Amino acid sequence: MTKSQAIQHFGSVSALAKALGLTYEAVRQWSVVPELRQYQIEKITKGALRVEQPQVA
Repeated sequence: MTKSQAIQHFGSVSALAKALGLTYEAVRQWSVVPELRQYQIEKITKGALRVEQPQVA
């Protein structure tokens, strides 16, 4: 999932941060959603947002 997909799903950076128990600033600093946070978001959203699987060459 992308950062923008997660923000869009929750409605705002603040709402995403609150759902994850993080500060607004912590989420704002992400260039991409950290892998472990992706798993947390997948669980919270009951699979509406899915973890991006790494590309294997």
